[in-house]
Amino acid sequence: MLRPYSHFALRKSRARPLDKRSFQRHEGVMFALLIDDLDACLRFYSRLALPYRAGSGAMPDFSRASYALPLAGALIGACGGAALFIARVAGVAPLPAAACAVAVLVAVTGALHEDGLADLADGFGGGRTRERKLEIMRDSRLGSYGACALGLALILRLTALAAIAQQGLVAATAALIVSGAVSRAAGLLPMVVLAPARADGAGASALRPSRETLLAALAIAAAVSLLASLAGIPLQRAGLADLAALIAAAAVTRLAARQIGGFTGDVLGAAQQAGEVAVLLLLSG
Repeated sequence: MLRPYSHFALRKSRARPLDKRSFQRHEGVMFALLIDDLDACLRFYSRLALPYRAGSGAMPDFSRASYALPLAGALIGACGGAALFIARVAGVAPLPAAACAVAVLVAVTGALHEDGLADLADGFGGGRTRERKLEIMRDSRLGSYGACALGLALILRLTALAAIAQQGLVAATAALIVSGAVSRAAGLLPMVVLAPARADGAGASALRPSRETLLAALAIAAAVSLLASLAGIPLQRAGLADLAALIAAAAVTRLAARQIGGFTGDVLGAAQQAGEVAVLLLLSG
């Protein structure tokens, strides 16, 4: 069985070096695998209308495809960036323009991550036992803890993005792309570090990525974050934003380990939201 990402490493031929035609064929296979994994991540994490492909709609093989998640996050962030750009060009003030951008992000993802954050806050805040916490997290109704967590996260995203937009429209657009990529890479941390908290559910049925896969995703996210420096944001601040996202996701991971002894899909959503807020706050300074 191949290790994750082994299809991205050029294997040395024992007989003879690869000729030009073989090398080009190998590059074509790698590119096709990249497109397949990116497509799977986009279909699972967004509601974008993508062309039909065989096997589409199924949960991605996270043990292999997770490296492409930052790229999917960057594309999702670009949707919000486009909304922000159009709103600002049309003369909309920074704060309502930021609201338009966040609204597009919520619509594109179907509030997948926001729902996870709200469920986690309700469960951890309202349950006394591990079993009760998990039961509340599965309840679709929104409680006071979830409403507060969701509202605070939205406020922080809106105000941070508006502050970046005041510094420059290109910087704000890049910040959405970067936060989308980095937060989704950091959001994989609970799945790598913890075991599933339930025997059923999305977390238990997902094939968990390896540490090497997580490192590959973080490396791709760091490369995407270079966009921030090209858009006028200091490279040092962009690096701090990446680190802040990882720390925020680690905090959610630690909290989940103490509260329910593992991860669920809601924990992954909350880790992504924590990472996105952290990136936007650091880039707003």
